[in-house]
Amino acid sequence: MGETVARTLYQWFADSAARHSERIALEAGGTSLTYAELDTLSARLAAELVRACGGPPARAGLYAARTPFAFAGYLAIQRLGATAVPLNPAVPEARNLTVAARASLDVVLADAGLSPPPAFPAPLLASSLADPPAPGPLPAGEPDPDGLAYVLFTSGSTGTPKGVPVRHRSVDAYLTHIVPRYALAPGCRVSQTFDLTFDLSVFDMFAAWGGGATLVVPGRYDLLKPVAFVNRERLTHWFSVPSVVSLAMRLRRLAPGAMPSLRWSLFCGEPLSLRQAGAWQAAAPGSVLENLYGPTELTISCTQYRLPADPAAWPGTANGTVPIGLPYPGVEHVVLDGDGRPADEGELCLRGVQRFPGYADPADDAGRFVSFDGVRARDGEAVTEESWYRTGDRVAWRDGLLVHLGRLDQQVKISGHRVELGEIEATLRGLPGVLEAVVLALPDRDGELALEAACTGHGLDGVALAKGVAEVLPGYMVPRTVTVLEALPLNANGKVDRRAVAGALRA
Repeated sequence: MGETVARTLYQWFADSAARHSERIALEAGGTSLTYAELDTLSARLAAELVRACGGPPARAGLYAARTPFAFAGYLAIQRLGATAVPLNPAVPEARNLTVAARASLDVVLADAGLSPPPAFPAPLLASSLADPPAPGPLPAGEPDPDGLAYVLFTSGSTGTPKGVPVRHRSVDAYLTHIVPRYALAPGCRVSQTFDLTFDLSVFDMFAAWGGGATLVVPGRYDLLKPVAFVNRERLTHWFSVPSVVSLAMRLRRLAPGAMPSLRWSLFCGEPLSLRQAGAWQAAAPGSVLENLYGPTELTISCTQYRLPADPAAWPGTANGTVPIGLPYPGVEHVVLDGDGRPADEGELCLRGVQRFPGYADPADDAGRFVSFDGVRARDGEAVTEESWYRTGDRVAWRDGLLVHLGRLDQQVKISGHRVELGEIEATLRGLPGVLEAVVLALPDRDGELALEAACTGHGLDGVALAKGVAEVLPGYMVPRTVTVLEALPLNANGKVDRRAVAGALRA
């Protein structure tokens, strides 16, 4: 038997559409679409893209919220063999324009019901699912497993977002593992909790569609009341960041047995505490609960740990978090100490079929890859398929499982979003009158991380500074408070003493 050819994202959807054409593929905003209907709508939008561009585009932006148009548009881009670059209407205009410029887009497909920024550096195609079909045959996209499925932009420590391109081959390996693992099939109803600019949304869409399941999109306030959403929509599969659990706990929504329909509960994007897991498991006692881990660069998630059904058998960890477990098939891993040697505790480095090929801007590759000969890692060599990606995550082996211990740099997770504190600091320093800026992620009263900033300068107002950041960066990157100090405390080496800054902010 020959080697199995990897499928593209659109092929994963199309295979289910061929088998389950009359099954419901999507429920969003009061609209239900079968696989056949969603496929037809995507073909219509694809034809519009071809007509507007004079042929299939190579790279297309998608400016849309989580509506039927957004999902049909995503599929339209994929069926043409183009690379999708999602843009988020909820973030500041400046952010979308920066991403669009760095993505080298050929076109932006926009929901006509929205008002997109007027200065996109690419032609704008505003459309609607109510528009008439474009005339002429639709050119078939040439399936290319080694082509790019999407490019997502993550926070960058230099103040500029970094483009992470992901290949179809990587997503195919991912879906081949997780679709059967979570028994995704016709009749399953899957939550869609992530914005399309968040890589975990690719699980939402294509794990559901790859199994012939129904993707159920929450309404505007549903994630504030996840139990009501699960029960109203009879969800069988839940996938979200752990902070959703904390919100439900805070609102006292997780009563024992409150979510009887759930069969699977998956969490990713930030550390899952044993306390959060226990509260959710009690509310969904018929659900299998797994903790997943993975940077965007390793295609959505790449390690897994399934908690035993009996909480008495759950592992204890020093930091109170659920282990991230073991890597997926096809993902190689090594833990390296500060000298680049294998260790039981240190930085997690990964490679394999799910690893991305390198950042959209090769300059961003510096310091993010190492070669490893089995004895010691080396920096500064060209990126190849054999290179190991340095995650920046500190892990330790505990009883045969990987436990996440935090970061080695200034990157944090806020509600599952990857945030480089340096990007926020650069934005603050760019505001009028600001001389210095430090941003910290500090635990609030519920233990969730919240951003707080300190600045020095003349004639500054903390509220105005926070508003200035909100005009440039997404809401999850805006500090909750900005405190103006006369000077930033320094340590014995003359560097900013972040611990002392934290003390000053909490004083």
